[in-house]
Amino acid sequence: MKILGLIIAVLTGTLLIYTTSDFPSWGDPSSPASTHLSPHYIEKTLEETSVPNIVTAVLADYRGYDTMFETTVIFGAGVACFFLLRVPRRKEPVERLYRHTLTGMTLRIKDLDEVPENLDEFERIDTLWAPYDLIIKTVCRLLIPFIQLFALYVIAHGHHSPGGGFQGGVILGASFILLAVSYDLRTAKERLREKLGGILCAVGVLIYAGTGALCLLLGLNFLDYSALASILHVDPITARSHGILIVEIGVGLAVMATMIWIYDNISSEGKYEEGL
Repeated sequence: MKILGLIIAVLTGTLLIYTTSDFPSWGDPSSPASTHLSPHYIEKTLEETSVPNIVTAVLADYRGYDTMFETTVIFGAGVACFFLLRVPRRKEPVERLYRHTLTGMTLRIKDLDEVPENLDEFERIDTLWAPYDLIIKTVCRLLIPFIQLFALYVIAHGHHSPGGGFQGGVILGASFILLAVSYDLRTAKERLREKLGGILCAVGVLIYAGTGALCLLLGLNFLDYSALASILHVDPITARSHGILIVEIGVGLAVMATMIWIYDNISSEGKYEEGL
């Protein structure tokens, strides 16, 4: 079976490499992309979509299908990681470690009967943990809200300046991962539960595809955002700008939640008991 898979991969790769001989030369000014598409995007983007950022207009409007399926691929990666790594039944560890919140003293408990009466003065730590560092935790705790605020700005302003759903979603997901790294996985999961993360992954894709389906119901083509003009009470050109913002929000949610989903499963080997 491995040999058969190798043969198929080699034949497919050879076929793909062979087909590149029909591609235009790199930077060829007479290629269809240079003579038709690029000039139209550069000259007509602002006029047709009311979006100054040409890159965002191309990705979310002119090439909306591609971006929708790219978002779906990201969602699929998170689902695959979940099914491959997630352990449905968590096995309680043989021993637990606790650290006193004031003195920093470490307490090792192997049996529930050994739990002291003042356990509420201790915080749970992982068996594989980095030494407690007040500076790192404090800096991260103060920095994370600003990272998340900047991520929301990148998503909301991505169609007017560099940014967008992918970039903002990555920054937003990185803020939760930073919380998990600087504190622990349990602290991060208290902010974003596993089920909520999975739902947000699907909701992000649903927002994108649902926007396209709504355009169909309003009588125009799939992902033709000008159909939203009657609902948003704006002209069709402005409606395309608003439609881009809507799908970018969906992309941001899907990317953020999938990043967190994948990190949680990989860092804890699917057990969600202890992270990196």
